[in-house]
Amino acid sequence: MNCFEINALNVRYGAFHALKDITMEIASHTITACIGPSGCGKSTLLKTLNRMNDLVEGCVVSGGVRLFDEDIYAYQDVSVLRKRVGMVFQKPNPFPMSVYDNIAFGPRTHGVASRRDLDDAVERSLRDAAIWDEVKDRLRKPALGLSGGQQQRLCIARALAVAPDVLLLDEPTSALDPISTGKIEELLLTLKDKYSIIIVTHNMQQAARISGSTVFFLLGEVIEYGDTGRLFAMPKDKRTEDYITGRFG
Repeated sequence: MNCFEINALNVRYGAFHALKDITMEIASHTITACIGPSGCGKSTLLKTLNRMNDLVEGCVVSGGVRLFDEDIYAYQDVSVLRKRVGMVFQKPNPFPMSVYDNIAFGPRTHGVASRRDLDDAVERSLRDAAIWDEVKDRLRKPALGLSGGQQQRLCIARALAVAPDVLLLDEPTSALDPISTGKIEELLLTLKDKYSIIIVTHNMQQAARISGSTVFFLLGEVIEYGDTGRLFAMPKDKRTEDYITGRFG
C-alpha cells in the first residue's frame, strides 16, 4: 500500500516554480530518501505533504496529494493532518520546557488529559525513539540540557507521541556528529516497521545505507525514482549518475 499518491503537483512561490508536475507514489512502511542539490525542491515536497506551505505567503499549490487515499486538502483542521504526518527538522528544536513536557505537548494538544495516559505516551515515545534509558531519570529537567544528538531523538519522540502514520525528516542529521548520526540512522531503520518515513538528505551514503527507495530531484523535477540499490548501482538517467558520483551538486 502507498502512504502518499501525488498527481501533477506544482508548487510556486510567487514567480518561482519550486515543484514541476510531480507525479509519484510513496510506499508505506519503508524509508524513502529524497536527494538532489540545494534548491531542487526536496524540502518543498515535505512541506507540501503536511501543508506547512499553507503558512508561506504567496505559495500556490496545484495538483493532488492523497494520504492513504484521502485528499490532504480536504482537511478543514490542518492540525489533524499534521498529527498524522509528523515532521522533524534539520536543527534540533526542543521546546524550552522539560523533557516530559516536550513529549506530552502533542497528546495534550489533542485532548489527552489523564496523567496515566500522558505517562504512557511519554514512555512509549521515548522508547520508540531509543532515548528512554538516557532520559528516564531526568524527565523533569530542561530538554535544552541534552546533547545535540539527544535533542534530535527527543524531537523524533515528540513527533511520535501523537501516533502519526508518516514521519517526515528534513536533513535530520546534518547538524550532528558521526556517532549521533549513526544512532539516528539505526533508530529510523527500527521505526520503518511502524511508520512510513520520508527523509531529505544531502548525504549519498546515508540514503544508500537506510532507504528502500530514492527520489532524485533537480530544478524542481523528479529525474529518477526507484529502488535505492538499483538507482545507485545502475542509474537510468545521466544526470542521476553525475549527481551521485559527485560531478555536480
